[in-house]
Amino acid sequence: MIDAILLIIGIALLIAGGDFLVRGASSLAGVLGISPLIIGLTIVAFGTSAPELAVNVAAALRGSMDLSFGNIIGSNIANIGLILGIAALMRPLKVRSTVIVREIPMMILATSAALVMGCDLVLRSEGNTFDRSDSLVFLLFFCVFIFYNIAQALKDKKPDLYLSETSESAEAKETRTVLVPAVMTIGGLILLVSAGRLTVSSATEVARALHISEVFIGLFLVAVGTSLPELATTVIASVRSQSDLAIGNVVGSNIFNLLFIMGVTAAIRPVPVPAQGIADLLVMAALSFVLLPIAASGRRTITRLEGVFLIVFYVLFIIGRGWMSVLT
Repeated sequence: MIDAILLIIGIALLIAGGDFLVRGASSLAGVLGISPLIIGLTIVAFGTSAPELAVNVAAALRGSMDLSFGNIIGSNIANIGLILGIAALMRPLKVRSTVIVREIPMMILATSAALVMGCDLVLRSEGNTFDRSDSLVFLLFFCVFIFYNIAQALKDKKPDLYLSETSESAEAKETRTVLVPAVMTIGGLILLVSAGRLTVSSATEVARALHISEVFIGLFLVAVGTSLPELATTVIASVRSQSDLAIGNVVGSNIFNLLFIMGVTAAIRPVPVPAQGIADLLVMAALSFVLLPIAASGRRTITRLEGVFLIVFYVLFIIGRGWMSVLT
């Protein structure tokens, strides 16, 4: 019971730490004269995935690699199945053509790369593992992704889709002193590190107490918890009829999770693909691939019915995965 409470507290502190980090870093960059566009494309993009990064770094240092795997893959599955499904259920999401021809294919490419790299047993007759060579590939792809988005944003004279609100927020938060944003940035980092450790340790104890795998705890509890910033951003964007931001936030987060967070995690310590892990990767890939025809059909709109489909798919996945976790 205490560990479950500590897990909830840890996730809440992760979200708070990420928020402090984004606010402080954005304001600090503004004070130092860095372009709001660059702030939006880097600092704020990092901010929504900061909880996942903190958990994975802490888990890698602790050796809880099943939790690391579950957190990344579970977050990506939840982003599409749960978060995007809820957003579409609240209000049909109109999809801009650039999302269909650029952002979603990028996510599919990143997901396909993760699926291929996770199948070492097929490719190299070794255990399925995201090793340091895979980490290098992920991080190189991530650098290309960031530079491409900056180039496109400069060309379009505006931030890319899932970062479109960040320039305004950065300007609004700009202050005349470096002290306050610096303290917020450092405080956010400290809070993230501490909360990451608390979340990992308590999640591990919860898994032991319930006799279920760390993978499932990562896939469900930790993944959903660390995805709450994306949920808040996406739901607010949906309510405001900012469909591009709602969809772009999910797609961008998934790319960031796979390329950067998995890359950093595997650089610290190789991430073995656990039992049933290939099935989890296939589910993530299936949702990524199915999002393209869903977004492109029906006058490029994700309807409420399609939102229900995504949510039901996610719920069935969690039920099935939980049942498998109990049996094993």
